[in-house]
Amino acid sequence: MKKILFAVAAVLGLAACNCSEQSATLQSGLDPAKFDTIIGGDTVKLYTLKNDKGMEVSITNYGGRVVSLVVPDKDGKPTDVVLGYDNIAQYADTVNSPSDYGSSVGRYANRIEGAKFTLNDTVYNLRPNDGPNCLHGGGNTGWMHKVLAAEQIGDSVLKLTLKAEDGENGFPGNVTAVTTYKVTADNTLDITWEAETDKPTVINMTNHNYYNLNGDPENVGTDMVLYLNADNWTPATDAYIPTGEIAPVEGTPMDFREPHAIADSIVNAKFEQMKNSNGIGYDHNWCLNTYKDGKGDDTQVCASLYSPKTGIFMEMFTNEPGVQCYTGNFQGENKELVCKGGKKYPPHVSVCLESQKYPNSPNVKDWPSPVVNPGEKYYSHAAYKFSIK
Repeated sequence: MKKILFAVAAVLGLAACNCSEQSATLQSGLDPAKFDTIIGGDTVKLYTLKNDKGMEVSITNYGGRVVSLVVPDKDGKPTDVVLGYDNIAQYADTVNSPSDYGSSVGRYANRIEGAKFTLNDTVYNLRPNDGPNCLHGGGNTGWMHKVLAAEQIGDSVLKLTLKAEDGENGFPGNVTAVTTYKVTADNTLDITWEAETDKPTVINMTNHNYYNLNGDPENVGTDMVLYLNADNWTPATDAYIPTGEIAPVEGTPMDFREPHAIADSIVNAKFEQMKNSNGIGYDHNWCLNTYKDGKGDDTQVCASLYSPKTGIFMEMFTNEPGVQCYTGNFQGENKELVCKGGKKYPPHVSVCLESQKYPNSPNVKDWPSPVVNPGEKYYSHAAYKFSIK
């Protein structure tokens, strides 16, 4: 209890201090001093990666969160293309400013139905945090709210390590997980996740950046042009749990095989699945064409996003079988919440593209398996390459 009270006091104390007196030296305008604190006895800082092409990525070791991602627009103007907060106090406040902004999600990204699964004839009951389901490994008590051990290697690489205990949020196995962020010379944010366990378990890690390539987070981003290299997708219930069916995108609003503005198809009242999002957007899994015969080809583009306003073009690559596309449907519900740069985010301001095993895979026999056994190494890779189109 003393540790918890100390952590809260530290975070609130940080929020109250006048950190604005310290001038920011980053292109993003972030003040690194606003991320210096102690949470649960562990040191939290802001780490910045960069290259000589104008790309700058700032990451806090609190949840492995990407706080800013700056790339040049068509006019060479540095543009921050991800959403978030500009201080650690808001990231750590799970009551007044809950978020998964920019996080490295684990132990299991996305949803597990009924917050339970069976592995080797043993039923594991997880912590429900999304109605009766388990979302993002337990959400506020999952890996996105842990302090990771950080090692920055030069200007362009950050390695973050987490040791998770057996039984944490109901998941089996002591797990050591390593997330490595790298900024490459061609303006790519390259992310790898590796993990090992001492007991059979399930692992499904991802990055949860909210992209607004317009660089205009106060206005909706549905004019952004989306491409998804997927012939099929997984229909879901109104609780966003896949039904187990794999369905073709052909002839549906789920078809992004030809790039088009999200606004062209985001609301389609005649399409039953849109009602699962209350008619307000996408929050679904697509089955990537880049994954075949149990292996993903991370040299091929699996998705892309483009802003006609800024000319910024983002291509995505992964070895995973699926990508969750989420269009920020529930952003702006708290109309008083002030985010990075003093901005208030409306619904549909951003797009998340999360590499993943399909949601609820531990409970669907024939889908790509998330099971990791002792002696095996979990490996997942996603890369986001930025250019001007």
